[in-house]
Amino acid sequence: MKFELTTEQRALVGTIRDLARSEFRGRALKYMDGSFPWENIKKLGELGILGMSVPEEYGGSGMSVLDTALVLEEIAKVCYVTAMAVMGEVGVQTRIISTFAPEHIKRSILPRVCTGECILAVCMTEPHAGTDVANYRTNATIDGDKVRLNGVKTLISRVDEAGMFVVFSRINGQPGREGIGCVLIEKGTPGFIVTGRYHTMGGENLAEIRFENCELPLENVILREDGFRKLLNAFNTQRCLNPSISLGLAEGAFEEAIKYARDRTAFGRAIGEFQGMRWKLAEMYRDIEAGRSLLYRACLTANPFPDPYEAAIAKMYCNEMSLRVTSEAIQVHGGYGFTDEYPVSRFYRGARYGTLGGGTTETLKDLVGKKLMSDFTEVDGFLGMGPF
Repeated sequence: MKFELTTEQRALVGTIRDLARSEFRGRALKYMDGSFPWENIKKLGELGILGMSVPEEYGGSGMSVLDTALVLEEIAKVCYVTAMAVMGEVGVQTRIISTFAPEHIKRSILPRVCTGECILAVCMTEPHAGTDVANYRTNATIDGDKVRLNGVKTLISRVDEAGMFVVFSRINGQPGREGIGCVLIEKGTPGFIVTGRYHTMGGENLAEIRFENCELPLENVILREDGFRKLLNAFNTQRCLNPSISLGLAEGAFEEAIKYARDRTAFGRAIGEFQGMRWKLAEMYRDIEAGRSLLYRACLTANPFPDPYEAAIAKMYCNEMSLRVTSEAIQVHGGYGFTDEYPVSRFYRGARYGTLGGGTTETLKDLVGKKLMSDFTEVDGFLGMGPF
């Protein structure tokens, strides 16, 4: 049961690590004002990273969920904002298009995603409903060969940079889960209005969008029949990619804590020589390695999307672990850790997002708890929880 990355995966990780350390690290602080990391995205586009989730026939590399998670982990070790920007290109919106969209949409959009020419955004959350997808009010009314989109979406990232938006919506006003599908809309469509803006503690800018009788061609309907189930299956990928960023943030903070504990002296010796500090570092390392195991295992279940329960467990653990580890890294740094000049404060602020996006921790705990109540038996144990 020995687990090792392949030679190709190790080479991929090494390439991204070298790039992130040599170029992204020095630019990380300037992106905290909400500006988009175009310089970094361009470099990653040249390397083919933005096409990881795109099948080869559309110009991508069609790489696995684990490969994608490894890349995001390395980027997050130095720059949360860049990691989030990349997740937008390799995450749920791209996988929804590459898996479910009509052929003409795939051929029009996916090759441009690979080069970074087309930035995608996903619109899910509404002012009154986030995780509660079945109660979304945004509606796409189909009338002949036209579609009219109305509603409000909020906390949307990349609004200024994205050219195309994948919008989760109700279709023809059908109530409940059965009525959920998604459509594609281009920025600049009449009735597409940005009505609010927010700056996050992690450094990103988010926005609210109102759709007022936006007229779309019928061919822009990506999912209609059985849309709710398909969209949530695709979203399980996000529940592996989100925690990969959490894992990277924890690792980046841990590396900084180790360096500081070696260099900082108190009472005539390095602070890392004190037992209390060594124990703190040991616990941080333990938590990181436990999270890595859960996450990689969940990624390996993808076919094409990860197992919902393993993804949920990995996300719950890695999100909360990252908060603990980044907080402890600040503690290792003392007062310096509370300043912007030391990266551990940025790691902590980025880590705070993890438990909120892609399904809150509370929602995922409930999902797993229901599974245990229905499938756990004295004979077979944890059904659905993995092969071990």
